[in-house]
Amino acid sequence: MNIYVLLKRTFDTEEKIIVSDGRIEDESAEYIINPYDEYAVEEAIKQRDEHGGEVTVITVGDEESEKQLRTALAMGADKAVLINTEDDVEDGDQFTTAQILHAYFEDKEADLILGGNVAIDEASGQVGPRLAESLGINYVTTITALEIDSDTAKIDKDVEGDVEKIETSLPLLVTCQQGLNEPRYPSLPGIMKAKKKPLEELELDDLDLDEDDVEAKTETIDVFLPPEKEAGRVLEGEIDDQVKELISLLKDDAKVL
Repeated sequence: MNIYVLLKRTFDTEEKIIVSDGRIEDESAEYIINPYDEYAVEEAIKQRDEHGGEVTVITVGDEESEKQLRTALAMGADKAVLINTEDDVEDGDQFTTAQILHAYFEDKEADLILGGNVAIDEASGQVGPRLAESLGINYVTTITALEIDSDTAKIDKDVEGDVEKIETSLPLLVTCQQGLNEPRYPSLPGIMKAKKKPLEELELDDLDLDEDDVEAKTETIDVFLPPEKEAGRVLEGEIDDQVKELISLLKDDAKVL
C-alpha cells in the first residue's frame, strides 16, 4: 500500500510567540510538527504495519522543515519529501500548497493520503479537501477511526461531538482528528535510523511549475495576538443587586447584550 502523509511545520503555541509588523518573529518562535499531523503520521504507520507498503511524509516549505520531516521518520515513516519553496513562493496560501501537492501527486499511485484536520497556525482545513478534489479521489475529514479491508475503508467521522459512520473506497484522502490514535514519541533507535532514511528535496521546477501557477488567491492583511485577558471581577451584595450589575456590565462594558 502506498501511503502518504501531508505534514506541516507550525509554531509551538505552548511557547511565547512574538508578532512584529504583522509577522511572527521566526527567531523567537519554536517550531514543531503540526499536532494534528502527528495523528496522521501515527495512523499511516499503523496502516502500513497492518497492510504492508511504505509511508512517505511530504511537506511544502523551506529547509528548516527538514527537522520536522526527520522527526516523522524517527516515528517510523519510511521516506520523506521536502518541496522547497523558499526561493519561489514569498506569500503562499492554501491554494498555493494544494496546487504544489497536486503537481507532486499527478504521477503517483497513492492508495491512502492522510493529513491533519487543521493546522494550528491558520486552521483553515482546506489543503486536504482541495487536493482530493483536484486529484479526483474520495475524501473524508475529521476522522476518529479507520479500518481498511482490501479496497474498502470504514470510517468514523467526528461531527460536532457525534459520530458519522462512512464506508468508501480507495484511493482515499482523510484528515485526522484528535481521538484517532495516540501518536508515539520517537525512540532513540528511531532517531538514529531516521538519519539514514531517504529525504528527497524538490523545487517548483522539478514539478514543472512556476510562480504564476501557484500564486496565492488570498492576501493576509495583518497578523496580531489576541488582547490579554483582564482580571475577573467578583460581584458582591444582594443577589438582585448583583444581577442588575451583571446585566449592566454585559450591556455597557462587554456590549454582548
